[in-house]
Amino acid sequence: MRATVIHGAFDVRLEERPDPKIDGPGDAVVKVVASCICGSDLWPYRGENPVKQPRPIGHEFVGIVEEIGSEVRTVRPGDFVIAPFVVSDGTCPHCLAGYQTACQNLVGYGSAKADGGQGEYVKLPYADGTLVATPEVPDDSLVPSLLTLSDVMGTGWHAARSARVKAGDTVVVVGDGAVGLCGVLAASRMGAARVVALSRHEPRQKLAAEFGATDIISERGDAARDAVLELTGGVGADAVLECVGTEQSMTTAFEVARAGATVGFVGVPHGVEVPIGTMFGRNVGLNGGAAPCRAYLPDLMADVLAGEIDPGQVFDSEIPLADVAEGYAAMHERRAIKVLLRP
Repeated sequence: MRATVIHGAFDVRLEERPDPKIDGPGDAVVKVVASCICGSDLWPYRGENPVKQPRPIGHEFVGIVEEIGSEVRTVRPGDFVIAPFVVSDGTCPHCLAGYQTACQNLVGYGSAKADGGQGEYVKLPYADGTLVATPEVPDDSLVPSLLTLSDVMGTGWHAARSARVKAGDTVVVVGDGAVGLCGVLAASRMGAARVVALSRHEPRQKLAAEFGATDIISERGDAARDAVLELTGGVGADAVLECVGTEQSMTTAFEVARAGATVGFVGVPHGVEVPIGTMFGRNVGLNGGAAPCRAYLPDLMADVLAGEIDPGQVFDSEIPLADVAEGYAAMHERRAIKVLLRP
Protein backbone atom coordinates (compact mmCIF):
# COMPACT_ATOMS: atom_id res chain seq x y z
CA MET A 1 0.00 0.00 0.00
CA ARG A 2 0.98 3.66 -0.31
CA ALA A 3 1.43 5.67 2.87
CA THR A 4 2.86 9.03 3.87
CA VAL A 5 6.23 8.99 5.64
CA ILE A 6 7.98 11.98 7.20
CA HIS A 7 11.76 11.87 6.94
CA GLY A 8 12.61 15.23 8.48
CA ALA A 9 11.87 18.93 8.28
CA PHE A 10 10.01 19.78 5.05
CA ASP A 11 10.55 16.21 3.80
CA VAL A 12 7.30 14.28 3.42
CA ARG A 13 7.10 11.40 0.94
CA LEU A 14 4.48 8.97 -0.29
CA GLU A 15 6.06 5.51 -0.12
CA GLU A 16 5.21 1.87 -0.56
CA ARG A 17 4.66 0.14 2.79
CA PRO A 18 3.71 -3.45 3.65
CA ASP A 19 0.01 -4.20 3.33
CA PRO A 20 -1.53 -4.38 6.81
CA LYS A 21 -2.79 -7.65 8.26
CA ILE A 22 -4.66 -8.74 11.35
CA ASP A 23 -2.23 -9.57 14.16
CA GLY A 24 -4.52 -9.81 17.16
CA PRO A 25 -8.14 -10.67 17.99
CA GLY A 26 -9.06 -7.01 18.65
CA ASP A 27 -7.55 -5.65 15.42
CA ALA A 28 -9.25 -4.09 12.42
CA VAL A 29 -8.02 -3.17 8.96
CA VAL A 30 -9.70 -0.10 7.46
CA LYS A 31 -9.58 0.96 3.82
CA VAL A 32 -9.20 4.74 3.95
CA VAL A 33 -11.87 6.79 2.16
CA ALA A 34 -10.45 10.14 3.24
CA SER A 35 -7.74 11.44 5.53
CA CYS A 36 -6.24 14.85 6.17
CA ILE A 37 -3.32 16.90 7.38
CA CYS A 38 -3.49 18.25 10.93
CA GLY A 39 -2.00 21.46 12.25
CA SER A 40 -0.09 19.35 14.75
CA ASP A 41 1.52 17.48 11.84
CA LEU A 42 3.18 20.78 10.96
CA TRP A 43 5.26 20.78 14.15
CA PRO A 44 7.55 17.96 12.93
CA TYR A 45 7.21 19.16 9.34
CA ARG A 46 8.63 22.54 10.32
CA GLY A 47 11.34 20.95 12.45
CA GLU A 48 9.85 22.17 15.74
CA ASN A 49 9.57 18.54 16.84
CA PRO A 50 12.60 16.49 15.81
CA VAL A 51 12.13 13.49 13.52
CA LYS A 52 14.71 10.98 14.71
CA GLN A 53 14.01 8.50 11.93
CA PRO A 54 11.53 8.20 9.05
CA ARG A 55 8.06 7.29 10.29
CA PRO A 56 4.50 7.08 8.98
CA ILE A 57 2.42 10.12 9.79
CA GLY A 58 -1.25 11.07 10.03
CA HIS A 59 -3.92 10.44 12.65
CA GLU A 60 -7.26 11.50 11.11
CA PHE A 61 -9.16 9.23 8.74
CA VAL A 62 -12.49 7.66 7.86
CA GLY A 63 -13.00 4.52 5.84
CA ILE A 64 -14.54 1.12 5.27
CA VAL A 65 -13.71 -1.83 7.50
CA GLU A 66 -11.99 -4.53 5.43
CA GLU A 67 -11.18 -7.16 8.04
CA ILE A 68 -11.56 -7.68 11.79
CA GLY A 69 -10.05 -9.90 14.46
CA SER A 70 -11.98 -12.73 16.06
CA GLU A 71 -12.98 -10.75 19.17
CA VAL A 72 -14.18 -7.52 17.52
CA ARG A 73 -17.89 -6.98 18.18
CA THR A 74 -18.85 -3.35 17.48
CA VAL A 75 -17.81 -3.04 13.83
CA ARG A 76 -17.85 -5.45 10.93
CA PRO A 77 -16.52 -5.59 7.36
CA GLY A 78 -18.37 -3.12 5.15
CA ASP A 79 -19.02 -0.60 7.94
CA PHE A 80 -18.10 3.04 7.39
CA VAL A 81 -16.10 4.10 10.44
CA ILE A 82 -14.63 7.24 11.98
CA ALA A 83 -11.30 6.87 13.75
CA PRO A 84 -10.42 9.23 16.63
CA PHE A 85 -6.87 10.55 16.56
CA VAL A 86 -5.53 8.03 19.07
CA VAL A 87 -6.24 4.34 19.61
CA SER A 88 -7.82 3.53 23.00
CA ASP A 89 -8.90 0.23 24.54
CA GLY A 90 -12.23 1.58 25.81
CA THR A 91 -12.07 -0.47 29.00
CA CYS A 92 -9.45 1.11 31.28
CA PRO A 93 -10.54 3.47 34.11
CA HIS A 94 -9.60 6.58 32.11
CA CYS A 95 -11.53 5.46 29.03
CA LEU A 96 -14.56 4.63 31.16
CA ALA A 97 -14.34 8.12 32.66
CA GLY A 98 -14.47 9.60 29.14
CA TYR A 99 -10.79 10.52 28.75
CA GLN A 100 -9.68 8.11 26.06
CA THR A 101 -6.62 10.22 25.21
CA ALA A 102 -5.25 9.17 28.61
CA CYS A 103 -5.94 5.46 28.00
CA GLN A 104 -3.63 3.20 30.01
CA ASN A 105 -2.98 1.25 26.81
CA LEU A 106 -2.85 4.22 24.45
CA VAL A 107 -1.55 3.56 20.93
CA GLY A 108 -0.51 6.27 18.50
CA TYR A 109 -0.88 6.06 14.74
CA GLY A 110 2.35 5.60 12.87
CA SER A 111 3.67 3.30 15.58
CA ALA A 112 4.58 -0.39 15.60
CA LYS A 113 0.97 -1.24 16.51
CA ALA A 114 -0.99 1.07 14.19
CA ASP A 115 -0.36 2.39 10.69
CA GLY A 116 -0.21 6.09 9.94
CA GLY A 117 -3.51 7.66 8.93
CA GLN A 118 -2.35 9.28 5.68
CA GLY A 119 -2.30 6.14 3.59
CA GLU A 120 -4.48 3.70 1.71
CA TYR A 121 -5.09 1.31 4.62
CA VAL A 122 -4.77 1.43 8.40
CA LYS A 123 -4.44 -1.52 10.76
CA LEU A 124 -5.13 -0.71 14.39
CA PRO A 125 -5.70 -2.60 17.64
CA TYR A 126 -8.60 -2.06 20.05
CA ALA A 127 -11.13 -1.65 17.27
CA ASP A 128 -14.05 -1.86 19.70
CA GLY A 129 -12.66 0.88 21.91
CA THR A 130 -11.69 3.19 19.07
CA LEU A 131 -13.77 3.01 15.90
CA VAL A 132 -17.28 4.42 15.60
CA ALA A 133 -19.50 3.16 12.79
CA THR A 134 -22.13 5.29 11.08
CA PRO A 135 -25.63 3.75 10.87
CA GLU A 136 -25.09 3.24 7.14
CA VAL A 137 -22.50 4.16 4.55
CA PRO A 138 -22.97 7.93 4.24
CA ASP A 139 -23.32 10.00 1.11
CA ASP A 140 -19.93 11.25 -0.03
CA SER A 141 -21.00 14.84 0.62
CA LEU A 142 -20.96 14.07 4.35
CA VAL A 143 -17.45 12.62 4.38
CA PRO A 144 -15.61 15.91 5.08
CA SER A 145 -17.74 16.71 8.12
CA LEU A 146 -17.50 13.15 9.44
CA LEU A 147 -13.74 13.32 8.99
CA THR A 148 -13.52 16.40 11.24
CA LEU A 149 -14.91 14.28 14.08
CA SER A 150 -11.67 12.32 14.17
CA ASP A 151 -9.95 15.40 15.59
CA VAL A 152 -10.66 19.06 14.88
CA MET A 153 -14.40 19.24 15.59
CA GLY A 154 -14.03 17.13 18.70
CA THR A 155 -11.05 19.22 19.76
CA GLY A 156 -12.92 22.48 19.21
CA TRP A 157 -15.81 21.05 21.21
CA HIS A 158 -13.41 20.07 24.00
CA ALA A 159 -12.03 23.60 24.11
CA ALA A 160 -15.52 25.02 24.58
CA ARG A 161 -16.51 22.37 27.09
CA SER A 162 -13.28 22.85 29.04
CA ALA A 163 -13.88 26.62 29.13
CA ARG A 164 -17.35 25.89 30.54
CA VAL A 165 -19.16 27.81 27.82
CA LYS A 166 -22.82 28.28 28.62
CA ALA A 167 -25.82 30.01 27.11
CA GLY A 168 -25.50 33.79 27.06
CA ASP A 169 -21.71 33.87 27.45
CA THR A 170 -19.24 36.10 25.69
CA VAL A 171 -16.56 33.78 24.29
CA VAL A 172 -13.20 34.64 22.74
CA VAL A 173 -11.51 32.10 20.45
CA VAL A 174 -7.74 32.47 20.10
CA GLY A 175 -6.59 30.78 16.89
CA ASP A 176 -8.14 30.65 13.43
CA GLY A 177 -6.97 27.25 12.28
CA ALA A 178 -9.39 24.37 11.80
CA VAL A 179 -9.57 23.73 15.57
CA GLY A 180 -10.21 27.37 16.39
CA LEU A 181 -12.91 27.59 13.72
CA CYS A 182 -14.55 24.44 15.10
CA GLY A 183 -14.29 26.05 18.53
CA VAL A 184 -16.32 28.97 17.18
CA LEU A 185 -18.93 26.50 15.91
CA ALA A 186 -18.96 24.68 19.26
CA ALA A 187 -19.35 27.84 21.32
CA SER A 188 -22.15 29.06 19.09
CA ARG A 189 -23.94 25.72 19.34
CA MET A 190 -23.60 25.79 23.13
CA GLY A 191 -25.57 29.03 23.16
CA ALA A 192 -22.93 31.73 23.52
CA ALA A 193 -24.46 35.14 22.91
CA ARG A 194 -21.24 36.62 21.59
CA VAL A 195 -18.37 34.75 19.94
CA VAL A 196 -15.27 36.79 19.20
CA ALA A 197 -12.84 35.20 16.74
CA LEU A 198 -9.24 36.38 16.64
CA SER A 199 -8.27 36.09 12.98
CA ARG A 200 -6.40 38.20 10.47
CA HIS A 201 -6.95 36.03 7.39
CA GLU A 202 -9.99 36.92 5.30
CA PRO A 203 -11.05 33.36 4.26
CA ARG A 204 -10.85 32.25 7.89
CA GLN A 205 -12.73 35.32 9.06
CA LYS A 206 -15.51 34.54 6.59
CA LEU A 207 -15.79 30.94 7.76
CA ALA A 208 -15.71 32.00 11.41
CA ALA A 209 -18.69 34.24 10.72
CA GLU A 210 -20.52 31.38 9.00
CA PHE A 211 -19.82 29.21 12.05
CA GLY A 212 -21.34 31.79 14.39
CA ALA A 213 -18.72 34.42 15.20
CA THR A 214 -20.40 37.71 16.01
CA ASP A 215 -17.18 39.74 16.06
CA ILE A 216 -13.82 39.44 14.31
CA ILE A 217 -10.61 40.93 15.68
CA SER A 218 -7.63 40.96 13.33
CA GLU A 219 -5.05 42.37 15.74
CA ARG A 220 -2.48 40.31 17.63
CA GLY A 221 -0.83 40.61 21.04
CA ASP A 222 -1.50 43.76 23.07
CA ALA A 223 -3.68 45.20 20.31
CA ALA A 224 -5.91 42.11 20.37
CA ARG A 225 -6.22 42.38 24.14
CA ASP A 226 -7.19 46.03 23.90
CA ALA A 227 -9.75 45.32 21.18
CA VAL A 228 -11.43 42.58 23.24
CA LEU A 229 -11.54 44.78 26.32
CA GLU A 230 -13.08 47.58 24.27
CA LEU A 231 -15.74 45.20 22.92
CA THR A 232 -16.58 44.00 26.42
CA GLY A 233 -16.63 47.33 28.22
CA GLY A 234 -13.29 46.64 29.87
CA VAL A 235 -14.50 43.40 31.48
CA GLY A 236 -13.19 40.60 29.25
CA ALA A 237 -14.67 37.29 28.17
CA ASP A 238 -16.68 34.79 30.20
CA ALA A 239 -14.82 31.94 28.51
CA VAL A 240 -11.72 31.76 26.32
CA LEU A 241 -10.72 29.01 23.89
CA GLU A 242 -6.95 28.71 23.36
CA CYS A 243 -6.49 26.73 20.14
CA VAL A 244 -2.87 27.38 19.14
CA GLY A 245 -0.37 26.29 21.77
CA THR A 246 2.19 29.12 21.69
CA GLU A 247 3.34 31.49 24.42
CA GLN A 248 1.67 34.44 22.68
CA SER A 249 -1.67 32.68 22.27
CA MET A 250 -1.75 31.59 25.92
CA THR A 251 -0.77 35.07 27.10
CA THR A 252 -3.54 36.61 25.02
CA ALA A 253 -6.05 34.07 26.31
CA PHE A 254 -5.41 35.05 29.92
CA GLU A 255 -5.30 38.76 29.16
CA VAL A 256 -8.79 38.73 27.62
CA ALA A 257 -10.37 36.53 30.31
CA ARG A 258 -12.56 38.25 32.87
CA ALA A 259 -12.17 37.53 36.57
CA GLY A 260 -13.62 34.08 37.31
CA ALA A 261 -13.42 32.96 33.67
CA THR A 262 -11.92 29.69 32.46
CA VAL A 263 -9.44 29.27 29.62
CA GLY A 264 -10.07 26.03 27.74
CA PHE A 265 -6.80 25.01 26.10
CA VAL A 266 -6.36 22.44 23.35
CA GLY A 267 -3.39 23.80 21.42
CA VAL A 268 -0.40 21.48 21.79
CA PRO A 269 1.87 23.55 24.09
CA HIS A 270 5.21 24.69 22.70
CA GLY A 271 7.25 26.95 24.99
CA VAL A 272 4.21 27.92 27.07
CA GLU A 273 4.43 29.16 30.67
CA VAL A 274 1.21 29.35 32.66
CA PRO A 275 0.69 32.74 34.42
CA ILE A 276 -0.02 31.33 37.84
CA GLY A 277 -0.02 34.78 39.44
CA THR A 278 -2.80 35.95 37.14
CA MET A 279 -4.74 32.77 37.79
CA PHE A 280 -4.49 33.28 41.54
CA GLY A 281 -5.11 37.00 41.65
CA ARG A 282 -8.07 37.04 39.25
CA ASN A 283 -9.46 33.54 39.83
CA VAL A 284 -9.00 32.61 36.18
CA GLY A 285 -9.00 28.87 35.62
CA LEU A 286 -7.19 26.71 33.07
CA ASN A 287 -8.74 23.47 31.87
CA GLY A 288 -8.37 21.21 28.88
CA GLY A 289 -5.68 19.20 27.14
CA ALA A 290 -5.72 16.44 24.55
CA ALA A 291 -9.32 16.17 23.44
CA PRO A 292 -11.07 12.84 24.10
CA CYS A 293 -12.73 12.90 20.68
CA ARG A 294 -13.97 9.32 21.12
CA ALA A 295 -16.19 10.52 23.98
CA TYR A 296 -17.81 13.25 21.88
CA LEU A 297 -18.02 11.29 18.64
CA PRO A 298 -21.48 9.66 18.91
CA ASP A 299 -23.31 12.93 19.65
CA LEU A 300 -21.36 14.99 17.12
CA MET A 301 -21.86 12.28 14.49
CA ALA A 302 -25.61 12.45 15.09
CA ASP A 303 -25.49 16.24 14.62
CA VAL A 304 -23.60 15.89 11.33
CA LEU A 305 -25.93 13.19 9.99
CA ALA A 306 -28.95 15.31 10.96
CA GLY A 307 -27.52 18.31 9.09
CA GLU A 308 -27.33 20.40 12.26
CA ILE A 309 -23.61 21.16 11.92
CA ASP A 310 -21.33 21.22 8.88
CA PRO A 311 -17.76 21.40 10.20
CA GLY A 312 -16.41 19.94 6.96
CA GLN A 313 -16.27 23.48 5.60
CA VAL A 314 -12.85 23.80 7.25
CA PHE A 315 -11.48 21.78 4.32
CA ASP A 316 -10.74 24.39 1.70
CA SER A 317 -8.45 22.09 -0.27
CA GLU A 318 -8.99 18.51 -1.44
CA ILE A 319 -6.16 16.74 -3.25
CA PRO A 320 -5.08 13.21 -4.18
CA LEU A 321 -2.91 11.36 -1.69
CA ALA A 322 -0.20 11.37 -4.37
CA ASP A 323 0.13 15.14 -3.85
CA VAL A 324 0.45 14.95 -0.05
CA ALA A 325 3.76 16.86 -0.03
CA GLU A 326 2.06 19.81 -1.71
CA GLY A 327 -0.70 19.59 0.89
CA TYR A 328 1.82 20.01 3.67
CA ALA A 329 3.42 22.96 1.89
CA ALA A 330 0.03 24.61 1.40
CA MET A 331 -0.83 24.38 5.08
CA HIS A 332 2.63 25.47 6.18
CA GLU A 333 2.41 28.54 3.92
CA ARG A 334 -1.17 29.21 5.10
CA ARG A 335 -2.51 28.82 1.57
CA ALA A 336 -4.99 26.31 3.00
CA ILE A 337 -6.89 26.07 6.27
CA LYS A 338 -6.99 22.29 6.20
CA VAL A 339 -6.21 19.80 3.43
CA LEU A 340 -8.32 16.69 2.76
CA LEU A 341 -6.58 13.74 1.11
CA ARG A 342 -8.24 11.15 -1.11
CA PRO A 343 -6.33 7.87 -1.71
